[in-house]
Amino acid sequence: MDTDCAPGTQPTPLWEVGATLGEGVLWDAPNGQVWFVDIKGRRLHRCAADGSDRKSWDAPGQVSFVVRASDGGLVVSLEDGLYRFVEATGEFVPFVKVEADVNGNRFNDGHVDAQGLLWFGSMDDAEEQPTGVLYRFDGKHVVRMDDGYIITNGPAVSPDGRTLYHTDTLDKRVYAFDLAEDGGLSNKRLFAEITDGGWPDGMAVDAEGHVWIAVFRGWRIERRDPSGGKVGEVRFPCSNITKLAFAGDDLRTVYATSARKGLSAEELSQQPLAGALFTFRAETAGLPHHVLRLQE
Repeated sequence: MDTDCAPGTQPTPLWEVGATLGEGVLWDAPNGQVWFVDIKGRRLHRCAADGSDRKSWDAPGQVSFVVRASDGGLVVSLEDGLYRFVEATGEFVPFVKVEADVNGNRFNDGHVDAQGLLWFGSMDDAEEQPTGVLYRFDGKHVVRMDDGYIITNGPAVSPDGRTLYHTDTLDKRVYAFDLAEDGGLSNKRLFAEITDGGWPDGMAVDAEGHVWIAVFRGWRIERRDPSGGKVGEVRFPCSNITKLAFAGDDLRTVYATSARKGLSAEELSQQPLAGALFTFRAETAGLPHHVLRLQE
C-alpha cells in the first residue's frame, strides 16, 4: 500500500516526549505552534513547527484535547468539563461543567468545525462500559448528540461541512452522520471498519475529502476515500498512533501523536519512539483548523 507521503519521506520523530497517551494534536496556524496533550501523563505540550521552543505544563486532571477559541484563548477538557487554559500563568480555569456528576468517565477527542462548533466525546476511563457520549458545544450550550460508546474518538468533518465522522474505537468502526447547517445530526451509518489489525483512533480530513484514521496498535495511519474504501497508509516505527493534524503554510505537513500506554516492557524496548510526536509530508493538503466560536 502506498504511503501517500511525498516521495522518499517517512514519519520522523519531532519531539521524543515519551507520552503515556499522546493525543489531541492541534496546528495553531496564527502562532505557528503545535499543541498536544498527554492524557494519562496529565500534561499539555507546545512547540514550534520545527520542534523547537518546547514548553510543557502539568494539568490538574486528564487533559484530552486543546482548541483555540475566537477570543484568542485556549479551551481544554478535564474530567468534569471544559476549562480555559491561561498560557501565561499555566492556570486551568473552570469554564463549562460537563458530566461532572458521572463517575468513571473522562473526555477524549475533540474537533472544531468550520461553523465554530466544538464536537467532543466522553468515555469510560476503564474502557468497559458504554457510557460515552458525543457532544456539541456552540460556545454557550452543550448538547448531547449521540451515545452508547465505550471509547469515543476522532470527530472530523468533510470539506463541504455536510458530513461528520465519529469513531467507536472498541467496535473498530467509524461512523458518518449527515451534518445540518444548524449543527443537527442524522442518518448515522457505517463509514469504515478496521479489519486488518488495531483500533481506529483520532482522525483528520484532507482537502479531497479523504479521511485519515490513526490506528492504535496498528502501526499506521490509514487514508480512506469518501466512500470508506482504503486507498493508502502511512507506516510508523511504533504501534500506538493516536491522532494527526495537517499543518504548515500549505497544510501538507502532518503532525501525529503516539502512546506508550498498554505496551509491555519488551515492546517498549523494541519501540523506543513510542510516545513521540511525529511529522511527515503528505501529497494532499489538509483542511485548516478552526477556532471555537464563543458566545456572550
